[in-house]
Amino acid sequence: MTAVPAAKHASCPPSHPGPSRQPPSRQWFSTASCALDDFIAVVGKETRLEDYAYADAVESNVLIYGNRVRGYLGSSEERADVQAELIRALTTGPGIVVFKGAFQDTAVVDRATHAFNELIEAQKANGVAGGDHFAKPGANDRVWGALDKLALSNPAVYSEYYANDVLALISEAWLGPNYQVTSQINVVNPGGKAQTSHRDYHLGFMSSEEAQRYPAHIHLLSPALTLQGAVAQCDMPLESGPTLYLPHSHKYDAGYIGFHDPEFTAYFQQNHVQLPLEKGDAAFFNPAVFHGAGTNRSAGIRRMANLLQVSSAFGRAMESVDRTAISRAIYPELQKLQEAGAGERMLRNVIAVSAEGYSFPTNLDRDQPIGGMAPEAQAELLWKALDSGMSAADLETELESQQRRRLTEGN
Repeated sequence: MTAVPAAKHASCPPSHPGPSRQPPSRQWFSTASCALDDFIAVVGKETRLEDYAYADAVESNVLIYGNRVRGYLGSSEERADVQAELIRALTTGPGIVVFKGAFQDTAVVDRATHAFNELIEAQKANGVAGGDHFAKPGANDRVWGALDKLALSNPAVYSEYYANDVLALISEAWLGPNYQVTSQINVVNPGGKAQTSHRDYHLGFMSSEEAQRYPAHIHLLSPALTLQGAVAQCDMPLESGPTLYLPHSHKYDAGYIGFHDPEFTAYFQQNHVQLPLEKGDAAFFNPAVFHGAGTNRSAGIRRMANLLQVSSAFGRAMESVDRTAISRAIYPELQKLQEAGAGERMLRNVIAVSAEGYSFPTNLDRDQPIGGMAPEAQAELLWKALDSGMSAADLETELESQQRRRLTEGN
């Protein structure tokens, strides 16, 4: 990814005190920052096999790694060399790598698939239709929080499945040690429609308007905090609709704004690539790559993928804070400030420091995204209460309900 252009300093100091004024466009992306011609120039890059010593092939501009790479993982020095190449692949390269036979023992995959299907059947028996960011609840099968659900329901299968060294190899390459894995099972049934092209977590879960509130350097930083992956739990021929990708699209700096643009969507639809996968294959990609699940045109393939989101250990605050207790305590004072004539900005400043402003992590079974890509954040609830004149007692009830929705199944 290219860096935000550095500010140019004048050769002589300014004649007036204070900092020189720089064009705001250098620090913020907006819809005006997005130009389809610029995007096309970025994604027109060719992926060359000769630039990647450990890759076995390039297919549709995507790097393919096979069993040969396992021979280099025995020593820490060779492992580091492979990881250095994977870092290049996800940054200056196409942004997508596929490991053929990532799970060499497909019997392990089958046991996990059986366990995942049991989780799906248990949901249905309990009347639960897993919500989806893109499809209507019940159209496909989705298991949110599948990592801990598998661990608690079948720790033996969980352990043999996540002992996989390919997952560790690329997770450490992108994020370093102490990464955290979450998992969602996504089953796209025959007839399931393609997703709209998008980028992923974090900024990819926001509207264009919300994403534009974040400065440009956060747009460039966000992809370095997460690795996206998918394990094929079954064979995925093209007719079953495996993921559509646009290689090199992660290198377009304003892409978290651009993917909302209908012109960019149309270009993606005409120029995406799609690779068939076999059971046990795994694809990993920079979350800023434009992508979307394909339409399942098969007659009977329930296309199951274990979607992996691997997060950096660094995406956390330094101290544990009970923000629910803080929100409850300060609400009467916010009401007093409001009655005394305090403006919206002042009130929002207090809320920003006090309440949880981000929707994640949460339990997406209970706290489903309704009306958007993310559930309501605590800060949004607190402002809504203040703006509507909600009583302190009613707010406490709402805060407690929201907190319960965010807990895992065992709590």
